[in-house]
Amino acid sequence: MSAPDFRDLLAANAEYQKDFGLTGFDGIARAGVAMITCMDSRIEPLEMIGLHTGDAKIIRTPGGRVTPDALIGCVLGVHLLGVERILVVPHTRCAMASGEDADVIARVKEETGEDLSGLTLGASTDQRARLLEDVDLLRTHPHVGERATVGGFLYDVDSGALEQLF
Repeated sequence: MSAPDFRDLLAANAEYQKDFGLTGFDGIARAGVAMITCMDSRIEPLEMIGLHTGDAKIIRTPGGRVTPDALIGCVLGVHLLGVERILVVPHTRCAMASGEDADVIARVKEETGEDLSGLTLGASTDQRARLLEDVDLLRTHPHVGERATVGGFLYDVDSGALEQLF
């Protein structure tokens, strides 16, 4: 049984199903691309690089970081899903770049009263250093590095520009 909080979304899904045309996709990244980017709702990963549904694997994490789950997605992508190129794409004006973990945790506590001090968030004001760290992790990973080309990019949420940094 559905919770009342989701009725609007289920109604929208019912409309979506009427014209659904993606039946039969096999899950392979047709363009050979995977992208790790932020969960920020201003980012349209496929559109920003001229791709469409079925072309790429999109992995979203806070700040566009290569988290353990994102790394597993990349490993499986290069071994089973046709991924040959991986883009790591954080973005401008990201909350995860507004401070360090302690700053974000303090902000949550101030705004909601919840204490997240037991969590590692991966926040950092040095986006370039974090991006280089994540790109190097993928490039040197024994199950990814020799199977895919990895690039580090920065997406500008105000202009739509994607700049390759690494």
